[in-house]
Amino acid sequence: QVHVVESGGGLVQAGGSLRLSCAASGSTSSISSMSWYRQAPGKQRELVATINRIGSTNYADSVRGRFTISRDNAKTAVYLVMNSLKPEDTAVYYCNVVSWAGPLYWGQGTQVTVSS
Repeated sequence: QVHVVESGGGLVQAGGSLRLSCAASGSTSSISSMSWYRQAPGKQRELVATINRIGSTNYADSVRGRFTISRDNAKTAVYLVMNSLKPEDTAVYYCNVVSWAGPLYWGQGTQVTVSS
């Protein structure tokens, strides 16, 4: 019902910045929240940031103050501005979309690599 596509990943040096984008299409009227997750090699997928339909946000302690999540006016796209990147931020970043009807939708992921 909802198709999710991420973009914006790449290779950056420590201290640099990246802007990730997530676009949702399909039954977008059913979206209740959109989030960014990440998964590093050998580690479990973790929540990075989330935003709901009224604009409330939540951040992981490890990224608070460095990352900012936002959405467009149609609430069909979310962005993650990542500043002061660290090698520990290296991971595949996934966009997650929650539908009020129950299902969760995932994007294909975008690789972020931070070199020291």
